[in-house]
Amino acid sequence: MKKKIVNIILASALLAGITYQLKPKEAKAVSKNLTAHFIDVGQGDAIYIKTANGDDIIIDGGNKAKGKIVVNYLKKLKVDDIEVLISTHPDADHIGGLDEVLNAYKVENVYAPNVSHTTQAYKDFLLAVKKQNLKIKPVTAGVKLNLKGVSAEFVGPVKAYPKSDLNDWSAVLRLVFNKNSFLFTGDAEFKSEKDMVNSKKLLKADVLKVGHHGAKESSSQLFLDKVQPKFAVIGVGAKNSYGHPTNETLNRFKKYKTTIYRTDKNGNVVVTSDGTKITVKKDK
Repeated sequence: MKKKIVNIILASALLAGITYQLKPKEAKAVSKNLTAHFIDVGQGDAIYIKTANGDDIIIDGGNKAKGKIVVNYLKKLKVDDIEVLISTHPDADHIGGLDEVLNAYKVENVYAPNVSHTTQAYKDFLLAVKKQNLKIKPVTAGVKLNLKGVSAEFVGPVKAYPKSDLNDWSAVLRLVFNKNSFLFTGDAEFKSEKDMVNSKKLLKADVLKVGHHGAKESSSQLFLDKVQPKFAVIGVGAKNSYGHPTNETLNRFKKYKTTIYRTDKNGNVVVTSDGTKITVKKDK
C-alpha cells in the first residue's frame, strides 16, 4: 500500500515537472504596426524598433552620457526585454550608451561588425556583453536576423576595411515589413556605400537613417539613386561643432523629394508603418 502511495506521489511530481517545463514563454504583445523610434541623444545615434510581432530591437545607444536617456525612454514604453541589440561600429557616440542598456535589460542577441577599438566606451560595451554571458555575433553583408513578421538582413559591411575607417565598418541593416522598408546605415561613408551598390544587394527603402549624421562624406548620389527614400531621419546634435548635417548632403535629397527629419530640430522622431502606409510623429 505504501509503495502504491509513493508511486502515485512520484507520478504526480513527474507530471508536475513536465507541465512546468512545457509552460510556454509569455507571449509578446502583437500589434498591427511596426514602430521605429529615433531617440534624440544629441550628436549620436540611438534607435529602438518594435516589430508588429512584438520583438524589440536596439541599434546603437548614443554616447556614454546618453545611456540613461535611452534606458528611460525604453522604460516609458514598457519594454521588457530585447531580442536584438546592434552596435553599428565602435565610435563612442554610437556604442557609448549600450552598456547602460545591457545592464538594464535582458538581451538575447548582440550583433556588431568584427572591428575593435581601444576606447573605454568600447571596453565597457564588451564587459556588459560578457556579464550577460553573451557572444557577439559578427556582422557582414548577408547575415539575417531570425525574427518573425519581418525580413531583416545586413547589407553592409560588404568587406573588411582598414581599422582607421571605422565608419565604413558600420553594420547596415535593411528591414522590410510587408510593403514598407527601412535602411539603418550607422556612419557608413562613400566607400562602404559604393561597395553596397556594387554588391547588387537591394537597397531601396521608404525610410533611410541618414549615414554619419548628414556628413558630406555620406549619402552619395550613387547610393541615394538605389535607396530613393521617401523619408530620411538624421540623428544630430544642435549646433554641433562638425557642421552636421551639411547643406551639400541635404541638397542631394532634393532629387527624390525626400521629407527630412532631424533630432536637433524635431526631437524624438517616431516612424510607424502598418505595412503599407508610413506616418511620422515628432516631439518638437
